[in-house]
Formats: sequence, C-alpha cells, structure tokens
Amino acid sequence: MDSLLLHVCCAPDGTVPWEALRDEGYDVTPYWYGANIFPEDEERRRREALLALCRVMGREPVLGGTPPDGWETAVRDLAAEPEGGRRCALCFALQLDGAAEAAEKLGIGLLCTTLTISPHKDAALINRIGAEAASRRGLRWLERVFRKGNGFVRSVARWKAMGLYRQTYCGCRYSIRTEVRT
Repeated sequence: MDSLLLHVCCAPDGTVPWEALRDEGYDVTPYWYGANIFPEDEERRRREALLALCRVMGREPVLGGTPPDGWETAVRDLAAEPEGGRRCALCFALQLDGAAEAAEKLGIGLLCTTLTISPHKDAALINRIGAEAASRRGLRWLERVFRKGNGFVRSVARWKAMGLYRQTYCGCRYSIRTEVRT
C-alpha cells in the first residue's frame, strides 16, 4: 500500500477524494494548511470540520502552513486580482509547497490535493503547481481531477450527510467578495 499525503483544502471537499484514494488502496494522511483562511474564527470552524472528518476516517491530520501574516505578506501585492487570478495561483503554490514539505519530513513520497474537486478552480493549473511542488522535494505527484464523475455533487451529498461545516467562500479575505455556490 502506497502512503500518500493528501492536501485537504476543506473537510467537505475532502470527503470524496479521501474515500476514492483509500478505496484505490492508498494509505492516506491528511494535510491541512489553513494560513490562508480569514478571519480567525472561520479558520477555526474549518479546522474543526476537518478534525471531524478525520475522526470519521480514522486518521490524525498533519497541521501545517505558515503563520497567517506570512501568507498575507506573500499575496499582498495581488490583493486586487480577480478570484481565480494570479493571487489564487500563488495561494495554491503556498499550500502545495507546505504539503510537499510535510510529505518530505514524514517520508511520504506521494502527494495529491482535494482542490481539483471544485468546479470553480482550474484543475490543470492546480495539477501543474502540485507536480512542481512535489518535484522540488523529490516526491511524486498524483494527478487527479476529483470533480469528474460528479465528484463535486457527490461531495455535497457526503458533507451534508456527515453534518460538516461548509464555508461560503474559498477562504482568504479577498475571496469573501465571491460566494461559493453549492
């Protein structure tokens, strides 16, 4: 069984990918970033939802990420970017670099993300950024587009059935302007 570090952007989006990877025979370790989530209370609610999912799945998460002020400093010059623009690409890179660093420290050679379940995100861009982050650390990237096969629709049903908290925006202070449709 291959060990895999799964970057989980949020608990609802983690449901279907985690189950699919587990069913494929991967030993999944969840990784949570969280430095991009604003405000602090929102980060806490999302982290608690992740912990609830982890209890159901029987695994402890790896909690990582730079302090929020480090994330803010990194993206500050891109504050005016539209949702889905260069700021988001940088945010994906920060999250996936953090996941790759954690995988390397844990001796896990395979990396993947749940970000591709969202119909609002560029899966090709995310997979490219993830592959680059993995390569820099000598890891393998497992390319997936989890929204295929009604993955997003199935994730909505799963998080509702599990009673998990579901956010209404991507996470950062800039994405609050854009509500997520479910």
